[in-house]
Amino acid sequence: MWQEHSAWGVLFSNGESWRELRRFALSNLRDFGMGKKAVEEKIVEECQHLIKVFEKHEGKAFCTTQSVCYAVSNIICSIVYGSRFEYADPEFKAMVNRASDNIRLAGCPSIQVLFGFSLVRVSIIFKTFSRTEQMTKLIKHLQETLNAQQCRGFVDSFLARKQSLEESGNMNTHYSNEHLVSSVGNLFAAGTDTTGTTLRWGLLLMAKYPHIQDQVQEELSRVIGSRQVQVEDRKNLPYTDAVIHETQRFTSILPVSLPHVTSQDVTFQGYFISKGTIVFPLLASVLWDENEWEGPRSFNPAHFLDENGKFVKRDAFMPFSAGRRVCLGESLARMELFLFFTSLLQHFRFTPPPGVKEDELDLTPAVGATLNPSPHQLCAQIRRFKT
Repeated sequence: MWQEHSAWGVLFSNGESWRELRRFALSNLRDFGMGKKAVEEKIVEECQHLIKVFEKHEGKAFCTTQSVCYAVSNIICSIVYGSRFEYADPEFKAMVNRASDNIRLAGCPSIQVLFGFSLVRVSIIFKTFSRTEQMTKLIKHLQETLNAQQCRGFVDSFLARKQSLEESGNMNTHYSNEHLVSSVGNLFAAGTDTTGTTLRWGLLLMAKYPHIQDQVQEELSRVIGSRQVQVEDRKNLPYTDAVIHETQRFTSILPVSLPHVTSQDVTFQGYFISKGTIVFPLLASVLWDENEWEGPRSFNPAHFLDENGKFVKRDAFMPFSAGRRVCLGESLARMELFLFFTSLLQHFRFTPPPGVKEDELDLTPAVGATLNPSPHQLCAQIRRFKT
């Protein structure tokens, strides 16, 4: 059985352990800016770092993978650890690259076979894959320099809570070092790979469908001009917002959600599922449902627009899953996708490499725990209106 006291972190814990860790994580992630102006400013700052990296390629073809992953990783790092890192930092690069490699490894067929045997094995796989040596070093350093009165990030808050409970004589709590390492690994892996992958898909789709990129950039030029986009601008950028949502729907980067266990006997679509059964929600079955979308396997921003061009929400849009275990970082991911995507589209025109036509850009995803774009290169041409 999957024991409540097992230290699976905030992602795979169960029962009271999961409830306590999720409450703590949500509260503290919000305290450190998730979904607020404070983290918006961090994302805007990171956008500028990423733009400079893209500019250095001077319009020549390059792979966006590492620089995008580093930028997105820095946002979760600033919240979890309390600081960002330079892209050239070897420890930071090793931590991000290892996490990305592990996510891809988790999707290989031999690992996927284990999913049918035991939820414990699944959680062990993800717990192991989400850890890195660099992460452990960072946590150890923060522990050695902890000031419980001035918490720098999520790790400090966790350590401060642990210290407070132990000082009061409560030694048997959910706030263990093992839970901390697992939770940080969960947050870092999930907060880096999914957002970074979606953003890379968005840039690839813009290069493949230049007429859609034209409309995004026309809207950005008309509404924003050359000033920095802010989250509050989203309501005035319906087409751009629709493109971002359609990117998430069309690519469905996490087609199979994380495993759940039924809490009671249930009958679903005529099938009886007993209590304690491992269930894998198929998010793609909703995101690509022919009964919900006019053309589910086509990239069409109109899926999120009404006849007047206004943005419309769709109940079948659930890339962050649903229910009590809905993605912890949904508000952060939405903010990141909007600010990174609009900032990059303001500054650059994305095109295929020389000699490659738009229709030759491959949309076949690479194998992994998430569906990444296949290896490719893009050109980022600086737009003339940029000041």
